[in-house]
Amino acid sequence: MLVEIPDPEVILGVILAFFVGLGGLYFYFKVRPFIKTKSEMGDISQSERLEYYERQLIDMKIRLDALEIQGIEQKTETTNTELKQILEQITNINEKEKKVVQEPLKKVVPEKDVSTPKVSNPDYSNPIDFVLHQITNKPMTSRDIQITLKKSREHTSRLMKKLFDDGYVERNTETKPYTYSITEKGRSKIGGFEINPTVV
Repeated sequence: MLVEIPDPEVILGVILAFFVGLGGLYFYFKVRPFIKTKSEMGDISQSERLEYYERQLIDMKIRLDALEIQGIEQKTETTNTELKQILEQITNINEKEKKVVQEPLKKVVPEKDVSTPKVSNPDYSNPIDFVLHQITNKPMTSRDIQITLKKSREHTSRLMKKLFDDGYVERNTETKPYTYSITEKGRSKIGGFEINPTVV
């Protein structure tokens, strides 16, 4: 069997193409680190954008911290003024109580005139006295008290718990919802007045 040998020009062309390919690959790998592709350009722009947003967030955090510090200072000033007002109210109440204790106690006797029953004017600015006046004649539920006070349910519950803990009211747990009625201590707190005294 005869094997045909190609021409030397063809062999030389193949060898030359092989070496040119090797040289091209070598050149490509040497130059490749210096060439930035589109994806790498996108990565650089994204990292720059992330750095920009990070700087913005840090700036906003610093501003928020500064605002919180200013807010805390303002709150302390307002709480100080509120504390002063509360202390003034307490001292005023203490002075009034001292005057009441110094004056002789007068028992309220209902008049015998049927047409004009005596009605005490509860202090609407003091919710404790108001509630005690309301439950003097009949027991009331927490919901009834809330409606008359025109306060939230939570506020009314806290107030009734405080009155119960202080012994001004007693709670009837046999009924649902609970009803509250005034105690002797509560009557003495409001000075023995009744809203609608019965005529004797």
